[in-house]
Amino acid sequence: MAFTPTLVYAEATPNPSTVKFVANRLIIEPGRQVEYLSEESCSGSPLAKELFRGGYVKTLFFSSNFVSITKTDSKDWTSLTGPIREFLTDYFTKGLPVIEEYPEISAAPQQEAQSQAVAGSPEEQIIGILEEYIRPAVEQDGGAITFRSFDDGVVTVALQGSCSGCPSSKVTLKSGIENLLTRMVPGVKEVVAEDL
Repeated sequence: MAFTPTLVYAEATPNPSTVKFVANRLIIEPGRQVEYLSEESCSGSPLAKELFRGGYVKTLFFSSNFVSITKTDSKDWTSLTGPIREFLTDYFTKGLPVIEEYPEISAAPQQEAQSQAVAGSPEEQIIGILEEYIRPAVEQDGGAITFRSFDDGVVTVALQGSCSGCPSSKVTLKSGIENLLTRMVPGVKEVVAEDL
């Protein structure tokens, strides 16, 4: 059985420990995002298991057409990027399974929050701004941002992929996201991340 060749290229991210490997096709179900924080957590993903076996992976983040790999401190991207890109190109071209069973937590919490938000409410406004202005930029950098809550003027978000643990994420959160939301949504005073 012949498979269409898949092209994979590597992109640097603002997080020096993370590289985003982008395919020229979807690699997981559209609209899904899955993060694996350990080898033990990836039982439903044959690809994640293979990547963790290499001994260089700290965390993995899968989204539509890319996987962001955060490496361990003992390894260097100079020696890893080429072989990983080649491995992923071969893996995707052969049509091997990426994720066979999605973890329950991979369902988009932001979509759940959006369905519960009252029309015109601050929560709906926040979610809309995150979706329209913030999410595309964060995905471009190999990560994801998810709305968690809005209480007493404080917006709580979750950061995943290259954004989780990135040295510049605190600056982006305060200088970018917080400034935008405080200007555009009445009542927003602060934005905090669950993992910072």
